[in-house]
Amino acid sequence: AAASLTASFDSAVGITGALLTKLDGDSRGGAAVSIRGVSGKPIKFVGVGEKTADLEPFYPDRMASRILGMGDVISLVEKASMEVSDADAARMQEKMAKAEFDFDDFTTQSKMVSKMGSMAGVAKMLPGLGGMIDNSQMAQVEKRIKRSEAMICSMTKRERANPELLLTDKTGRSRITRITKGAGLAFEDGLTFMSEFQKMRTMMSRMSKQAGMGVSPEEGGDAEMVPAMAGNRNARRAAKKKGKKGGRGGGMGFGAR
Repeated sequence: AAASLTASFDSAVGITGALLTKLDGDSRGGAAVSIRGVSGKPIKFVGVGEKTADLEPFYPDRMASRILGMGDVISLVEKASMEVSDADAARMQEKMAKAEFDFDDFTTQSKMVSKMGSMAGVAKMLPGLGGMIDNSQMAQVEKRIKRSEAMICSMTKRERANPELLLTDKTGRSRITRITKGAGLAFEDGLTFMSEFQKMRTMMSRMSKQAGMGVSPEEGGDAEMVPAMAGNRNARRAAKKKGKKGGRGGGMGFGAR
């Protein structure tokens, strides 16, 4: 349809370029090729939403990268830079490295991603991730994020700024009970969110340290977390265990005791 419409306009008025709308991930890659082949004219803009601000310049190499499952990191960085300042990004990176990422930060990041487009569109810009997650899985992810945001809205200002009150404090279970009731969810949903949030904080801290501070695998890295650093997994795990001093008592979290 897009190719025939382009051909009709070109024969009637003579076009100098085309605008491809409703560009959802890489699903319209074939239409982009057809338009160019039929009219011989370039695609100049693409629409990734329903507002004028959602019109973006078209880059053939980036489209090809998405189609091949290699992502589009450049466009992702450009979108992110429009939503957050350098100072805020530096502050957030520091908090991630120190594992001080809190629930307010989680809400801020969620809102930033939503402004960048659909979760599926953002995921397809990440190398190797676009082809691994289908629309039904992305719908589940978005549903879980909404549940998480509902729980965060039920927290007090102090709880949002201090996740340890829910993760390790002895009052954690009663707080989570109150929060999940306020959000209209089950207590188990609260426990699941706390567990995922803690894992996310740990992962972001490790990745930030490895990327910005040159931390060795024994100091916090993991071959499963960072494939580029993968070596002898058994030796890495043995060294990691050897370097531990007593371990961490996180098995009874969320105020269990």
